[in-house]
Amino acid sequence: MNRPPRIIRDNTTLFNHYPDLAHGDIICCRIRLKPGEEHVLLDLSRKKVHAIPSLNAQLCSRSKTYQTRLFSAYMYPETRVIYTRHDLMAAISRYGQNGIGKVVLKQEGKNGGIGIFLFNHIEEIYSSSFSSPLQYPFVVQPFVERYRDIRVIILSDYVEAYERESLGSFRHNLHCGGVSKQHNLSNAQLDFCKDIMSKGEFPYAHIDLVLVEDHCYLAEINLRGGLKGASINGRDYQKMTTEIENDLCERFAETMS
Repeated sequence: MNRPPRIIRDNTTLFNHYPDLAHGDIICCRIRLKPGEEHVLLDLSRKKVHAIPSLNAQLCSRSKTYQTRLFSAYMYPETRVIYTRHDLMAAISRYGQNGIGKVVLKQEGKNGGIGIFLFNHIEEIYSSSFSSPLQYPFVVQPFVERYRDIRVIILSDYVEAYERESLGSFRHNLHCGGVSKQHNLSNAQLDFCKDIMSKGEFPYAHIDLVLVEDHCYLAEINLRGGLKGASINGRDYQKMTTEIENDLCERFAETMS
């Protein structure tokens, strides 16, 4: 590269200069992509362009299936990605062998509880595919009858957690009538969240936990999420995420100088 490293802080600049981005350049913003444009993240990685948040975290935030592949060890047992009908048939066999009845299907690219469906048995998913085509890939997991839904927000040293509950739906969605209350995060739960963030290269995160008796599992992780139920307001949230990004950007730029 015969020019000084470039620091890009918005998507307009990013795509105006996309063809000549190179190793040493820094993208300090979330990259806006249309569905199917995820190959851009692969190309930026190939070019060794540094991104804050990381390209891995940005892809994780877009893809429930990628999250499941990356964090399956942290999720409820038998949570699986279904890419094809053959994968679905294998899951049917596996769930049958383990006596698993009700299952939850999570659609790729859907948020806010919109793409979550409950089936009495995984066979119903297969049967429904003949009346309406399934949109592959998707995630399936056993339905848990009794659990606690915990949202955790981690912004550097700022940490807050609250429990979400809905008496009329298993989704516990606050935008659809759910309620929230403060949750005192244990040290073990906080370490669990930080392990996931480290593995996914998240500089900050919204993390949804599922507490089943004494066990803690990951439901989902995202760079951003709704703040309904949170103590922090949108302006302070934006200020803190920007400060984290700028600090990481300055540190990386120093290593390249």
